[in-house]
Amino acid sequence: MRKFVSEHQSPYLDLTTEVSDILYRGHSQFQDIIVADSKEFGRMLVLDGVFQTSIKDEFMYHESIVHIPLFLHPNPKKVLIIGGGDGGAAREAVRHPEVESVTMVDIDGQVIELSKKYFPEISKAILEKDPKLTVKVGDGIAFMREAENYYDVIIVDCSDPVGPGEGLFSYDFYKDTFKALKEDGLFVQQTESPFMHRKLVKDIFDCVSDIFPITRLYTAFIPLYPSGMHCFTMGSKKYDPLAWEPNRKRTFPTKYYNEGIQKSAFVLPNFVKDLLYGEKER
Repeated sequence: MRKFVSEHQSPYLDLTTEVSDILYRGHSQFQDIIVADSKEFGRMLVLDGVFQTSIKDEFMYHESIVHIPLFLHPNPKKVLIIGGGDGGAAREAVRHPEVESVTMVDIDGQVIELSKKYFPEISKAILEKDPKLTVKVGDGIAFMREAENYYDVIIVDCSDPVGPGEGLFSYDFYKDTFKALKEDGLFVQQTESPFMHRKLVKDIFDCVSDIFPITRLYTAFIPLYPSGMHCFTMGSKKYDPLAWEPNRKRTFPTKYYNEGIQKSAFVLPNFVKDLLYGEKER
C-alpha cells in the first residue's frame, strides 16, 4: 500500500508527497513530530503537520537564512540562533571564520535529538560538538528578553506562527531582539511566503520597520515550502543590504548562496513591493 504525508497549506491547497517509510511518529511536549523518507524530497521532518526540512532542498533554506545576514555584517563574531533545532543554521554559521561563538536556543529538545539521529548531514555541527557552538534547550523568547547589547547577528529560524513558534512573531519579541543586538547588529527571521501569507508578511514587516532603522525583505526558492517562494525579513541597525559591497572572501563552498544572490535576493517583484510599500515605491 502506498503511503503519503501531506501539509495543509491553505483551505484550498495541500502539498502531498509519497513516502517509502515513516521512521518516527510521535509527540513531544510541544508538537507532533514525523520523520519520513519521501520519494521526491528524501528524508523529511514534519512538525504539527508542516513540512520543516528535507535532505533534498535544505541547503536552499539554511544558506539563505545564514549567509545573507552573516556576509552583510562585516565582522559577525557573536551569533544567536533562536529555533533551528534541526541544526542546519548552526552548521552554516560555524563555517564563517569570523564567527567566534554560535548559541542555539530551541524549545524542543526532542527535535534536536531526533535530528541528530535521522538528519546527521543537517545536524553536523551539533553531532561533532563544534567548539564554536553552544546548544541550549529552552524558551527563545525568554532568552532574548534577558540579552542586551551582546550579539552581532541574530537568526530566528522558527517554525510557523502556530504552537511554540507563535510568540516569535510579535512586536515585543522584535523589541527584545533590537535590545539584544550590538549597536551595529542585525537580525533575520523566516517569514513564510509572500504569495501565500500576505497579511502575515506585511504585519511582520510593519512591526520590524517600526523598531529598526533599516528593514528589508528578501526571497529564496525553497521547493518544500508553500508555493516554493519563501521570504525572510531583516532588521538592521546600521548595514543596508541594498548598499552591500563584498567585504571579505567566502572561504567555503556553497550550493545555493553566492555573491550575486547576496544582492539579487533583495530585488523584489512588484507585487511584493506593493504589499510592503504600496505603489509609490515601484
